[in-house]
Amino acid sequence: MHILLIEDDLQICEVTEKYFTDKGARITTVQNGADALRRVEMGLDGYTLVLLDIMLPGADGFTICRSIRRCSDIPVLFITARGREEDILHGYDLGCDDYIVKPFLLSALYAKCCAIEKRQTGGSEHVLTCGAILLDTRKLTCYVDGTEVELTQKSFQILRYLMQHQGWVVDRNTLLDHVWGDDYFGVDRVVDNHIKYLRRALGSAGAQIRTVIGRGYKLTEQ
Repeated sequence: MHILLIEDDLQICEVTEKYFTDKGARITTVQNGADALRRVEMGLDGYTLVLLDIMLPGADGFTICRSIRRCSDIPVLFITARGREEDILHGYDLGCDDYIVKPFLLSALYAKCCAIEKRQTGGSEHVLTCGAILLDTRKLTCYVDGTEVELTQKSFQILRYLMQHQGWVVDRNTLLDHVWGDDYFGVDRVVDNHIKYLRRALGSAGAQIRTVIGRGYKLTEQ
């Protein structure tokens, strides 16, 4: 789960980032409304959802939500001190998915985010996420922390299989069967070479692919 947090309160950013990171999620923080609008214009591919404050310098949250809805159906959760009925209704009119009034429990906020992610995954089975990595098997695109990464066809297929079985130890023969096919008669070192390439291509997220000595490879959240 990769969250875009748009919030100008530094303390809220810090405690939210720590809580979510400890749970295995990733957070990118933007603390200015104008910067947030520029981020929206660049595209929100790779993010799972947006946590959005209303009272921001540069541009308010309602303006940002309106901009998001012009180009994306990514879930948006308002987190704000403005709890008046007219504000809440206006937020939903703009297309937000939830509206949370400060102060809030971090555990409750995290639970809401997980529930939304589960619904999104259930409705978009072609989108796979694990830690910093997002894979769109329909568009054949890969993102790390929201930035698109170029992969070869075989590396993409290896990563897709690992993401479909994240947390499992997958041996080389299994990858050979599913990526190269039953008729492959080469050496299994070809898997190791592609894993090395894949790790380099994924940058910092390459560390999520763990080597289990004598058994194979395992994809983890961190």
